[in-house]
Amino acid sequence: MTLASSARAVAGRVVGRSGEDPKGSSPPAGRPRRRLRGRAGWFFVAPAAILFLTFFLYPIVATFVMSLQTREMGQMVFVGLDNYERLLTDPVFHTALFNTLLVLFVQVPIMLVLALLLAVLLNSALVKARGGFRVIYFLPAVTSLVAYAIVFRILLHTDAGLINQFLGTLGLAEPDWLNRTWSSRVALMASITWRWTGFNMVIMLAGLQAISNDLYEAAKVDGAGPVDRFLRITIPMMRPILLFAAVLSTIGTLQLFDEPFILTGGGPSNATLTLVYYLYQQGFQSLNFGYASAIAWFIVLLVAVLAFIQFKTIGREDPT
Repeated sequence: MTLASSARAVAGRVVGRSGEDPKGSSPPAGRPRRRLRGRAGWFFVAPAAILFLTFFLYPIVATFVMSLQTREMGQMVFVGLDNYERLLTDPVFHTALFNTLLVLFVQVPIMLVLALLLAVLLNSALVKARGGFRVIYFLPAVTSLVAYAIVFRILLHTDAGLINQFLGTLGLAEPDWLNRTWSSRVALMASITWRWTGFNMVIMLAGLQAISNDLYEAAKVDGAGPVDRFLRITIPMMRPILLFAAVLSTIGTLQLFDEPFILTGGGPSNATLTLVYYLYQQGFQSLNFGYASAIAWFIVLLVAVLAFIQFKTIGREDPT
């Protein structure tokens, strides 16, 4: 009996040191299972990671490398910052930059103000059939870019356009909308405003509906009028939404291509030429991919700078 008890005690000490029982069973499988779950996670993430590396990260790096090169004798040759220096002296690039910034600083504020006013109006109980009006104002946003640009081109035709025919019946002057410098710019900005105002209106309408009515009721009790409630409640509470709409509109304007390409062809005399349209001309018409890549990186830096300014101005907290 004593010998058997000693044998069992020795076996117990062995089990305590080795983590195995006397029958020789394997250790707990918790760690291998965690490793298996980790590998399974990477397996599911791999498709998205591969797509990101292939279609996002690699093109960014390749475009930057290409911006430091130019084509000579059918081959890409490293030229350093020559393409970026060319941006400083290229008059066509300066014209494209001016046209793009003109749309940004004139059309975008008008569009955002109209979108905010429409959102406030459709959020009011004074308007009947608000759902129908929301659909009507949002319909241009789901219209094909090519289709609506062609429609505007037909409407603004000098001789057969419906707008000039209407102005003629009123005895007013019939502008040559698409063949004059400033009238073509006005036509371009009007078409963009028509399409994107409803889109921004829906965004702002969602923000307005998130504001509690208790704030407005309390302001009414304190004697605040409609204008005071709009300036002191609506605008401050809508600041994140306004920032979001402003950043989206800025990015969309700096990427403007379809409308000038179809509506005016960049003319007359480059009056509606935009940065992306000029990038297209350099890259896919002149096959100057190095210079086109430099323009693309300039657009990226311009978007970053303008977004930073908007975050610092619209996005800052009210000190009061």
